[in-house]
Amino acid sequence: MSAHLLTPQMAGVLERIRRANRPPFHALSVAEARAAYEAGSEVLELPRAALPRVEALQIPADDGTPLAARLYAPSAACLPVTLYLHGGGFTIGNLETHDSLCRQLALRSGAAVLALDYRLAPEHRFPVAVDDSFAALRWLSAHAGALGLDGTRLAVGGDSAGGTLAAVCALLARDAGLALCAQVLITPGTAARADSVSHRLFANG
Repeated sequence: MSAHLLTPQMAGVLERIRRANRPPFHALSVAEARAAYEAGSEVLELPRAALPRVEALQIPADDGTPLAARLYAPSAACLPVTLYLHGGGFTIGNLETHDSLCRQLALRSGAAVLALDYRLAPEHRFPVAVDDSFAALRWLSAHAGALGLDGTRLAVGGDSAGGTLAAVCALLARDAGLALCAQVLITPGTAARADSVSHRLFANG
């Protein structure tokens, strides 16, 4: 790790993670990893912000499966809306692990955020997560008005694996003629090159 390239704040985060000395996810069963991720998900997050609108929804997948989703809005106005896809290596993570983050995104951006609980591997193999995410984006585009939101100002975002899904959704939306205003990609995996400079410098920690 090239620690001198990190901000003091980021170096401090990694040091606290090291001191916690938790077992790595790959050493746990899927169920254990999911439980550990959820238990530790908000340790480094801000407290859950109170918002005037937090609403549980269900979105149909292409095969008819109802997918849990959660809408966050900082006001009752007709707001732009972002579909948010959580991280977790396509295997862990859910609406609870990213609740605080989605609340902060809505609060600080002034836009509504719709978080999706897409189906996870290994129970649901690729491309189920992609299919679920794009189905939700299409659904949100079609139903934003019924939710009191502005579907003409639609974005997609996510972190880590969710950032990868968001990037793929943006490409699929482009090809389908579904107009997006923005994509927000937080540490996405958009290349599979183990020899990249960033991988060599930051792969550990």
